[in-house]
Amino acid sequence: MGDTAMNSTAAGATELRAVLAYDGDCGFCQAAVRQIQLRARPRTRAVTWQTLPPELTRPHLKRLDREVLLFDGGRVSCGGSPAIAGFLGSSPARLYRVVGRCLRLPPISLAAHVIYRTVARNRHRMPGGSAACALPRTTD
Repeated sequence: MGDTAMNSTAAGATELRAVLAYDGDCGFCQAAVRQIQLRARPRTRAVTWQTLPPELTRPHLKRLDREVLLFDGGRVSCGGSPAIAGFLGSSPARLYRVVGRCLRLPPISLAAHVIYRTVARNRHRMPGGSAACALPRTTD
């Protein structure tokens, strides 16, 4: 089926299934998603956001540069650690579904958010990371 997350419907229209969108230019992001796929085998597909239709990604480019986004039915369901929790939660393995649920519970969700943001800010320093992985500097 290729690397896109598009489906053709019986009427010939195209719709988006649930998909985790990550930065294909970031080696660390690629390696992290690959490790989750190998271990958890989530049912939700993961694709680089650069392969998704521009009309879908254009409104979210700033977020896509900073975090993974979970799209569902053509809209953003969540981003960052909740998106990872949803990705893990789609695993057929009970252990990973439980981990996904736990990542959404307070205070674990707060810790997951802080850890995700810290890793995202420093992803160019992580194994597999490079200068291409560095987040754009902001003044906020």
